[in-house]
Amino acid sequence: MSAAETRGGLGHRAGQVLLSSRPISWINTAFPFAAAYVLTTGRVDALLVVGTLFFLVPYNLLMYGVNDVFDYESDLRNPRKGGAEGALLDPSLHRTVVWAGIATAAPLVAVMLWLGGTDEPWSWLVLAISLFAVFAYSVPGLRFKERPVLDSVTSSTHFASPAVYGLAVAGADFTWPLVALLAAFFFWGMASHAFGAVQDVVPDREAGIASIATAFGAAATVRIALGLWAAAGLLMLATEWPGPLASVLVLPYLWAAWPYRSVTDAASGASNRGWRHFILINYVVGFLVTMLMIWWALVR
Repeated sequence: MSAAETRGGLGHRAGQVLLSSRPISWINTAFPFAAAYVLTTGRVDALLVVGTLFFLVPYNLLMYGVNDVFDYESDLRNPRKGGAEGALLDPSLHRTVVWAGIATAAPLVAVMLWLGGTDEPWSWLVLAISLFAVFAYSVPGLRFKERPVLDSVTSSTHFASPAVYGLAVAGADFTWPLVALLAAFFFWGMASHAFGAVQDVVPDREAGIASIATAFGAAATVRIALGLWAAAGLLMLATEWPGPLASVLVLPYLWAAWPYRSVTDAASGASNRGWRHFILINYVVGFLVTMLMIWWALVR
């Protein structure tokens, strides 16, 4: 094999490993941590940088990469896999992906624990729960992703826990308005997972994989997601101004999911169109949420 072919092969393998971390979703875990930390402390420091880097790439490589490894057989039957919505990893890359996640995450976690110190020891517990949820979702023996409802709870933990960790390590005061905000975020995460599971009802059942959508059926799961998004919007009304304005930001999600409220299990794959809208909506809503956070920081 020539040097050029070797470089090309290594480049392709590295690209597949990176793809397994779902780059399109990196911001969904890095931003909650960074925003929570900066808005609480009002500073940019080493812990912010290291924590953001950790929740940007290694965290997602562990979360999605491990999932791709242990879901390989079912992913073969899933037409969505093999792109932005999930890598279809060659088995020869499975060990590489797992070890790449561990090798990139471990040093950053160690530095985060060191920089965080012992002033907020419960932040260690939050980080431990976050990492446990990452592995528990996919690894054999736990496989929370195959336990209906717990799958959505665990998935939401993946996205809410970085924010909780950022607040905890920053020494935030958990007031009721803040708790309402975190609860709204958690309900948003559960709704997002539930709606995302609907499109995979057929391939999951063919692979013998249980999920909230295979347990309740496609239509009922869409309605559960709609209810959770609506609850998230109502909870935002209990947050500090201008937080209540964010209650209207659930409307685009309701719009994206509403057409599938009566979808049959056999036709559940059609909800992928709504899911693609969901991904785009996230970026728009994320921008608007950022503007509200800046407003909150200016008026508090």
